Amino acid sequence: MTDVLNLKAETREKHGKGPARALRREGKVPAVIYGPGGEPEMCALVFNDLKKVVGKRSFFNQLVELDFGGGRTVRVLPREAQFHPVTSDALHVDFYRAGEHATVIVEVPVVFLNDLASPGLKAGGTLNIVRRAIEVHAPADAIPDHLEVDLTGRDIGDSVHISQVTLPQGVKPTITDRDFTICSIVPPTVAKE
Repeated sequence: MTDVLNLKAETREKHGKGPARALRREGKVPAVIYGPGGEPEMCALVFNDLKKVVGKRSFFNQLVELDFGGGRTVRVLPREAQFHPVTSDALHVDFYRAGEHATVIVEVPVVFLNDLASPGLKAGGTLNIVRRAIEVHAPADAIPDHLEVDLTGRDIGDSVHISQVTLPQGVKPTITDRDFTICSIVPPTVAKE
């Protein structure tokens, strides 16, 4: 799990298109906090601080502590961000309140290791990736950065299922009714001349 990210925030009273545009002109990004523990709360973040982190894939799997000043902080998990279609700048961010013992549903990326130790890949097989990310239930304060799939000893025709992946303590896949496939090693395809 990565460290908790800290961002400065301020409460905002007005909502709608006009006030949101005014905030953006001031170098801020409108945001909303929702979830258990209170009513939805509107806030604004500093654009330059947010820009440094919102583009990273891990941003949506990382706990964020919003500092409102005066000793008030709120622990949240980023849920969604809207981006400008041309500049890719963040226009709005939605956060979900994450209490101390909360369990959240997140998508965790999959990392494939030891491809050089796979006889199937050495023989010319192709790694067919079925899932690049897996949706899991995880404790809010122990969200894994990634899940590792070891390809050591995998041959052509082998596949890796979720039951073969070691998950961190407290982390469970959201799909529980079947042993779904994460990847397989398929034979090389030869084009006819």
